[in-house]
Amino acid sequence: MTLIPPPEAHTSQNPALNQALQTADTLARQFATSAAERDLAGGTPQAERDALRASGLLALSVPTEFGGLGADWRTTLGVVRRLAQADSSLAHVFGFHHLMLATVRLFAEPAQWQPWLSQTVQQRWFWGNALNPLDKRTTVQHHTGWHTFSGRKSFCSGSADSDMLIASALDEATGKLLIAAVPTGRTGITLHGDWDNMGQRQTDSGSVTFDQVRVDAHELLLKPGPLSTPQACLRPLLAQLIFSHLFLGVAEGAFEEARRFTRTESRPWFKSGVSEAGQDPYVLAHYGEFWVGLESSRLLVERAAALFDAAWQQGDQLTAEQRGQVAVAVSTAKVASSRHGLDLSSRLFEVTGARATQGALRLDRFWRNLRTQSLHDPIDYKLNELGQWALNEQLPPPSFYS
Repeated sequence: MTLIPPPEAHTSQNPALNQALQTADTLARQFATSAAERDLAGGTPQAERDALRASGLLALSVPTEFGGLGADWRTTLGVVRRLAQADSSLAHVFGFHHLMLATVRLFAEPAQWQPWLSQTVQQRWFWGNALNPLDKRTTVQHHTGWHTFSGRKSFCSGSADSDMLIASALDEATGKLLIAAVPTGRTGITLHGDWDNMGQRQTDSGSVTFDQVRVDAHELLLKPGPLSTPQACLRPLLAQLIFSHLFLGVAEGAFEEARRFTRTESRPWFKSGVSEAGQDPYVLAHYGEFWVGLESSRLLVERAAALFDAAWQQGDQLTAEQRGQVAVAVSTAKVASSRHGLDLSSRLFEVTGARATQGALRLDRFWRNLRTQSLHDPIDYKLNELGQWALNEQLPPPSFYS
């Protein structure tokens, strides 16, 4: 058994897309060889980000009419999952890049987002995130024909080495959140490089300061604007799907690492009565439980992605009811992939043994990465929303997290 790309990677009739998916698999294998070392180092994975730029995969979700590869979301998310099997930090920033591209498509007018998508392909732009609606320290000042953003944002994943940022600021007069797409190198933007957390250590999810940053009127995403229509409310569901694929990929990567170690390095316990660790009845029981958790997560995650794709194809004909049904599926997948992933990545040491705790292997990175990212928004609140649906038939209300 080896790390296998998700099934969606084999369904395209587009030769260029198929080649890109093969490239994604090659990159994942390459990233896996240095993942443990880079986890220790932290910081920006510059060579790996440049490899993603050179691969053409930053154009994966861009429609073909704008020079992209035209992949559907199941395929794009499948690549996120494949990269997460090897390195969840790179999967994170790659997924967020495509989330930012979706953000401008959902929140802005075609006259705005179409040139941005074309330039993304032509110039191999990497998009970063400085939106974080819960951090209200950045405010907007209005001027004639333009605006300025000032303040600080936390959890700005992928901001370092990005070319464009999606940023938000609070209009203190109206309480409205304003979102803009701006070049990362614009005067007044400072990336602090202060991300030093226990997991997702190469996502550059630190803080960004905006000091009177000019934002022109055409850079604001106002029509239809954030969370304004059922279609625009697909954005948070895509974010949650990225996390679900990330968690599933981490769990699959942890499973593969544990499996290899058990079969080649682990020793049977002296009371087991077997000559190989892989025949220990307790070890086999653990792997059976791991498998059930993985298969459960896979089915739920792939179903949610398929429903999301169908909703995306509806465009502005999507209804609030249809969007809500997708939200239920996505939340279900998120809870399952988070719980099963945390369980597997923690318990893998029970099937590998004490030798697997050596520092050079850094097998704890799977749990640290998943634990860190799973705290992005509390699972308890996902379960509350699912409970409201299961008991009271109330669909989850749209927000930036559901």
